[in-house]
Amino acid sequence: MLFGSSGIRRRFDFELIRIALNTGSALGSPGNILILGTDTRTTNDLLSSALISGFISSGGDVKTAGIVPTPVVAYATRNASAGCMVTASHNPEEYNGLKLFNPDWSSFTKSQQETLARQIETPHWSDWASQGDLCSYDAITPYTDSILDKVHIHHELKVVLDCGCGAGSTVSPALLTGLGVIPACLNCHPGGHFARPSEPVESNLRYIPGMMKTTGAQVAVVHDGDADRMMAFDEKYRYIDGDHLMMLFTSYLGAKKVVTTVDASMAIEEMTEVRRTPVGDSFVSEELLSWGEFGGEPSGAWIFPGQSYCPDGPYAAALFCEIASEWNVAEALDAMPHYPVLRESVNRPDSREVLLAIGADNPTDGVRLSSEDGWCLVRASGTEPKIRFTAEGTTLQKAKEMMDRGQELVRKGKTA
Repeated sequence: MLFGSSGIRRRFDFELIRIALNTGSALGSPGNILILGTDTRTTNDLLSSALISGFISSGGDVKTAGIVPTPVVAYATRNASAGCMVTASHNPEEYNGLKLFNPDWSSFTKSQQETLARQIETPHWSDWASQGDLCSYDAITPYTDSILDKVHIHHELKVVLDCGCGAGSTVSPALLTGLGVIPACLNCHPGGHFARPSEPVESNLRYIPGMMKTTGAQVAVVHDGDADRMMAFDEKYRYIDGDHLMMLFTSYLGAKKVVTTVDASMAIEEMTEVRRTPVGDSFVSEELLSWGEFGGEPSGAWIFPGQSYCPDGPYAAALFCEIASEWNVAEALDAMPHYPVLRESVNRPDSREVLLAIGADNPTDGVRLSSEDGWCLVRASGTEPKIRFTAEGTTLQKAKEMMDRGQELVRKGKTA
């Protein structure tokens, strides 16, 4: 399958270069304009050059934004035919890929992905007289200006900001400074190798509470490699899990309709009306086009339709700082419902075959087991050779029981 839960993503190899070249060819035609950005990986120059070659060889024009967060590309696509971010998001440096966007700032829908997957198998080219053009483009200024117009800090706030040496380094430090926040920057220089594992999960961020204490920061915000994600720490130096960060945004925004994924906590349903999608921000984005005021998934992808239909880490960081300047975040979180959630994963090169064998219609959508007191989602990762398990229960014992049910299902499953 070409597309995973969030664009095209795989280990860097010649096949990925071919995919990029042919994707450019499929998207390009005379009069079409592509906005292109990259994260900080060492393979980005080669991969983006292949994409550019395909697009301009089909007669289209490419505007390159350079190293920028994914949401910057999505926001700039309103002035183009399509947008493409060369990134593997939170995956390790040996991965890379493509994220594609529409002029309404949304990710390519499932139907568009299926059409493109067919088109890239038969690339087309224009003759020498019909080649497109290539130029640089400032996508950062209008993007940051839009956030500065929407977000306001109510009192002095010091924040630890960790960009992980990823694309967020080109936007978030200046953005937060422009808002009046005092950022204590950590890993805020773009580098081809990430300073820590890129995924902003708690186990990769054990040093953040110490940095907060050393710098006197009230809260902290953290990005992944392409800064479409944002996670945070509260005033008690606690990592805020994705379910409660989603509830915090929901409460602060007063959102009455929220779109989230099937692996999100059932606690969100005690706060607002919810629609659920398969795991993957592109599914949340597609649902928000017709319903909902806010959306996201517990991995840290937050979508604000008033800004764009792309997960927006810098905007989420700015809004979180606004909340922290107005509320005591720790107190707000402590007042919210909490149910034990367990998340585990196992490396399985045959993950897709396993999920099909245990009854999944789509391996990355997975199989969801439910009871009155909890649930467990078993799914193949859309970006890595792994099987992921998420379980929740009204008590820790119930969550463990649901996790055991999911893992036993996989143990008994037989691959083809």
